[in-house]
Amino acid sequence: MGARLVLLCGTAFSGKSTVARTVAPKLAATIVSLDEINARRGLWGGDGIPVEEWIRTNTEAHTETRALLTAGTSVVVDDTSSPRFLRDAWRKLAADLDAQFTLLYLDIDHATILTRRAANQTSGNRQDVTDEVLTQHLADFDPPHSDENPVLLSSIDLESDWEL
Repeated sequence: MGARLVLLCGTAFSGKSTVARTVAPKLAATIVSLDEINARRGLWGGDGIPVEEWIRTNTEAHTETRALLTAGTSVVVDDTSSPRFLRDAWRKLAADLDAQFTLLYLDIDHATILTRRAANQTSGNRQDVTDEVLTQHLADFDPPHSDENPVLLSSIDLESDWEL
């Protein structure tokens, strides 16, 4: 089997990074995290980032992923992957490099997201997202459509052992 690109999709606090850390070793894959790329660039999405900066971050993520896939290394992309045109661009990159593509959608309800965020505000395990940014993010999030053939994960699935 050749290289594989697994694209994570879900809102903030849906568990994407946790899933990335679970999936990557199973596939001998490298994680490309847009949050980590932003951090290297001195940015934090939880505070709001101008669209131009997100474009630069996304371009850098595509460059890193292209290099890894070209070298035969599978990749797990850790990002919200909203809106659809971003998912379509990742799908095209995989197709251009003859890599298998999987869209993994973490379909987590907003109540759970808000509970996880509140717990994080107490624990400080990760940087927070401002109220304004989170509210806008949840309102604007574009979940995958059925024609994108996403693999769906729910909160229950995150606790069990599953295969891709």
